[in-house]
Amino acid sequence: MILDTLKLDGKVAIITGGGRGLGRAMCIKFAEAGADVVAASRTRAQLEETAAEVSKTGRKCMIVPTDVTNSQQVNALAEATIKEFGRIDILVNNAGGGDDSLGKRLEEITDAEWRRGLDTNLTSQFYGCRAVIPQMVKQSRGKIINIASGYGLRGGKHNYMYACSKGGTIQLTRSMALTYAQNNIQTNCIVPGIFPHNEEMMRFFKGGKFIPIGRVGEDAEMGPLAIFLSSDASNHINGELIAIDGGGLAGGITPTGVAPQMPA
Repeated sequence: MILDTLKLDGKVAIITGGGRGLGRAMCIKFAEAGADVVAASRTRAQLEETAAEVSKTGRKCMIVPTDVTNSQQVNALAEATIKEFGRIDILVNNAGGGDDSLGKRLEEITDAEWRRGLDTNLTSQFYGCRAVIPQMVKQSRGKIINIASGYGLRGGKHNYMYACSKGGTIQLTRSMALTYAQNNIQTNCIVPGIFPHNEEMMRFFKGGKFIPIGRVGEDAEMGPLAIFLSSDASNHINGELIAIDGGGLAGGITPTGVAPQMPA
């Protein structure tokens, strides 16, 4: 009986950044749990690969090429989902990432770099929430999952746009959770640690050397957590941050760029 509350049969989930990495892994896991999936990212070829994997589960996968920093395209994503399925039950705001300005000194960062960093990781999630909320309110039901980062909870040397935008994601989650709780919409935030598709972070954290359990995350490990937060099993969880980082935030040794590095 308890396992039935984790099923997503009949649900429709939009997953941004669904063309590769964590996004593709979540698309597949959501389909395995019974959901029909709308996969969005900028690259159609990658989305088609995701759709091919989802089709093996017997569930539908609609692909919608979308630049999540463009509000018109995000609105069109929501509209296409409603047109095809008649509902939006779940939004996973997964798209985002670092940029080539990571590591720059504050005085070297341009206006354009600042805006691009915030648009990629924060404004995009605001656009996603804004696009799906009217339909979820109409349904009196919905689940929103925003993807943040440990850098949303701690600083990093020469790490401005990424840390600020991920901190903003956490506050967006909390404000959404409080505002739409009365509409039976739960908004929560996943805080991932280091996963192998992020080569720059892999080099920085030396592939798991500073993670208490001794390894980086695997893409497939994100899906079950996201499914839980999308299911009826989590109906009383709202406005929460859940880390999936092998214990990093709990007390792992983090190379901040400030403390001297001792041999481990």
